Amino acid sequence: MGVLLTKSTMPIVNWVAEVMGWLMNGIYSIGVHNLGLCIIIFTVIIYAFMTPLQIKQQKFAKMNAVMSPELQSIQKRYRGKKDQASQLKMQEETMALYEKYGVSPTGSCLQMLIQMPIFFALYQVIIKIPGYISGMRHVFDSAVTHITQVSGFSEIIQKFVQDNGIKNSYIPLSGDLSNNQVIDFLYALSPSQWDKLADVSQFQGFANILDKTADTLQPMQNFLGLNIADNPWALIQSGWSTQHYLLILAAILIPVLAWGTQVLNMKLMPSATSGDNKNGGNSSMEATMKSMNLFMPLFTAFICFTFPVGIGIYWIIGAVIRSVQQLIINRHLNNMDMEQFIKQNKAKMDKKRAKRGITSQNISEYAKMNVRNIQEPQRKTIAERSNSVQNTSGSYASVPKTKPGSLASKANMVAAFDEKNKGKKK
Repeated sequence: MGVLLTKSTMPIVNWVAEVMGWLMNGIYSIGVHNLGLCIIIFTVIIYAFMTPLQIKQQKFAKMNAVMSPELQSIQKRYRGKKDQASQLKMQEETMALYEKYGVSPTGSCLQMLIQMPIFFALYQVIIKIPGYISGMRHVFDSAVTHITQVSGFSEIIQKFVQDNGIKNSYIPLSGDLSNNQVIDFLYALSPSQWDKLADVSQFQGFANILDKTADTLQPMQNFLGLNIADNPWALIQSGWSTQHYLLILAAILIPVLAWGTQVLNMKLMPSATSGDNKNGGNSSMEATMKSMNLFMPLFTAFICFTFPVGIGIYWIIGAVIRSVQQLIINRHLNNMDMEQFIKQNKAKMDKKRAKRGITSQNISEYAKMNVRNIQEPQRKTIAERSNSVQNTSGSYASVPKTKPGSLASKANMVAAFDEKNKGKKK
């Protein structure tokens, strides 16, 4: 099978998407031909594999909550001090605090870096299912063969996409289309759009082939009465025109559930600033987090109206799984002996640092050395300026060479004359 052009081409993400595509294809191959159910099983497996990363990230968040009062105290002590020495001293004390708890300032960055390509790849696989499930191609073989034999089929398809407002076909709207792009176009059609395609005059000679393909595809794409390749907004419009109000309700439920499950998940997440915050050191951070927690679920619900239903299913199932994970993780963290965890964490950090030749005893020395390394050039520059004007005996050195008759040469001559006669004035 040729590679579908709509496969992800993003660096790193495309490799991860290939691996996930094998998983999705494997689920389909064992007999799970309903794509909505495929997405659910696929999402459960992926999140199960990501559980260790989630636990590690939550432990860091818990540690941050314990560290937060001391971190805020350091920040309060140096608040308003913008000079370089104060800033460097604050960094030194902050590093010492992280050393005390055995954590890195970068914290959960590694976990986030690992998870980001996974999440991007998830979207690519779910949106572009025909590119990753080989069994899907055979459903379209006969229809593609007949369509591509029609003269000017690319222009016909492109006009059809524009006339019917198909937003998720992922094909160029000009130029010749490949067989793979025709598959992507056909996958994006709703049942009513298949009927319209069969009515296109140039395709009426094989309308029965198109109808058969649509009949085969329909149970695969149907999930609780919704076509997973369609988007909720298009389904609402279709239901309104046909007075199919249950379809409208089901379509609205997708973004509403996507919003609700994300709100639930965010409420279960522990806050890194959940400790006592009487000094208000992190008030701006907390305000930002509250705004994000309010905005992100609403934004998800908004864009869910124009994304394929399959993405909405993924968001809902993913948020439910994360909520269950969070309940289990929260119970584990609440029963965890933090003092023992800090000791274990510090021991692990010491081992990592020992491999790089850094010990707990010389970390502060390294920080102080960094301060001296930054301040020493400043002192040296001042000393050099002084030495350039005055020699070790206290008298001025020879006048620097300048262009004869220039203003600089005259100024230097005056300075030399004043210095020479300084003793006589006394």
